[in-house]
Amino acid sequence: MFTAIFGSIELGLIYGIMALGVYLSFRVLNFPDLTVDGSFVTGGAVAAILIVGGYSPIVATIAALIAGFIAGCITGTLHAKGKINPLLSGILMMIALYSINLRIMGNSPNISLMNDTTIISIFSDFWAALPIDGWVNGALAAVGIPFIPSTWAVLLLAILIVVFVKAFTDYFLKTEVGLALRATGDNPDMIRSLSANTDRLKILGVGISNSFVALSGAIVTQYSSFVDVNMGIGMIIIGLASVIIGEALFGKGSVFKITLAVICGAVIYRMVVALALRVDFLETGDMQLITAVIVVGALVIPKMLENQNERRRRSRKARQLKQEFKGGGGSASTKSDL
Repeated sequence: MFTAIFGSIELGLIYGIMALGVYLSFRVLNFPDLTVDGSFVTGGAVAAILIVGGYSPIVATIAALIAGFIAGCITGTLHAKGKINPLLSGILMMIALYSINLRIMGNSPNISLMNDTTIISIFSDFWAALPIDGWVNGALAAVGIPFIPSTWAVLLLAILIVVFVKAFTDYFLKTEVGLALRATGDNPDMIRSLSANTDRLKILGVGISNSFVALSGAIVTQYSSFVDVNMGIGMIIIGLASVIIGEALFGKGSVFKITLAVICGAVIYRMVVALALRVDFLETGDMQLITAVIVVGALVIPKMLENQNERRRRSRKARQLKQEFKGGGGSASTKSDL
């Protein structure tokens, strides 16, 4: 079980980058962008085909990020300039990306990177030359913790990348353009009355969102050493689940807090899925069902708890008023006090 949880934390951090992209489009821009299902694969396909072609994994990852940005900008342009409904714009781009991804992959449904150098293998080789794994695992064994991973390199690399993306997101959303982007999502009419070009802001925002998604797809591809043209199915639901779980568990607040909550939501989602798959009657093919149940739970349970707290507050207030009337010291009250 410890191995499954450790792996889910690694993968959750990588998927946290995708969740940050979904947060930008879904929460900041109020743009339900289904391009995510396609741009995630685009990132993986671009990275894989370049790595197989002999390019540096770092160059391939940056190229994947740019490809995702272009895909997002096209979706934003369809909506902003073509006046197409945001949901339909995303669906159209998602469908188009399926064929584009196949073209990128040379009409092959999957590409293996088992014998190629990736950023994961480069960092793992560098990390293996250091004695840190031995020190940490020795300390774990000394305190009686039975779980000892083969390497901490992937976890550390995932943390470094996600911290960099989070820091960029926090900084960007506090810049003048970022503030205009947030205002566009909240009240586009107001920001338009201030002579801001909301069309450009939406195109930029959706582009950045999908660049994060494609970056996540590129890293997941290098983590799993393969890319499949169908691996993006349901990514928007996973991203939404991460955002909703993060907001439900850690609440909303400053930009720093909400982006951290989204990343934690992605990690918790992967951990819940890993634990759920250990149940006997659930299989790998039940992933989408598990995701749907997690999202429903994250949406419904906080509302139920909030309603329950409200009923308790009203009941407590009613008892206080009743005691005041019995004691003769209470003042007149109205139903609004309840």
